[in-house]
Amino acid sequence: DVELTEKLDYSSAVALVGYSLILAILRVFDLRDEASRVMVAAPLVAFVTTHILYLNFYKLDYGLNMKVCMAMGVAQLLIWGIWAGITSHPSRWKVWLFVVWGSLVVFLEMLDFPPYKGFVDAHALWHAVSIPLTYFCWSFVQDDAEFRTSTLLKKIK
Repeated sequence: DVELTEKLDYSSAVALVGYSLILAILRVFDLRDEASRVMVAAPLVAFVTTHILYLNFYKLDYGLNMKVCMAMGVAQLLIWGIWAGITSHPSRWKVWLFVVWGSLVVFLEMLDFPPYKGFVDAHALWHAVSIPLTYFCWSFVQDDAEFRTSTLLKKIK
């Protein structure tokens, strides 16, 4: 890595986790009015933006960035996990799978062991085993869109 790629890596990671946390809050709490959405999103966007500026223009701190990403990631997993426990959504099992798998994947990132026999380290394994999370997540998003649309159409009829 060079300084530029590290900054891009850390910045994009925290932006993705922050945005995902915003989406989790908006979806789980079903916040539909603009004022509520802004009251949730604005402080989180401000926090993430400030953190990115700190990383890029003051101190590129891997440890701090990891703590920030972990805190927002764990918050997101807790929000989705609690929601999956109380909802009757037909695809809640996909959320459970995402939460359990995601929690296990977090441990790989926290272990941060050096490359095994010079080939695969914890971060590389983290990337590899997190690939299925993308499928579970987007599969749920598709199911959720269909479920919410059909529910809305039933209310209209």
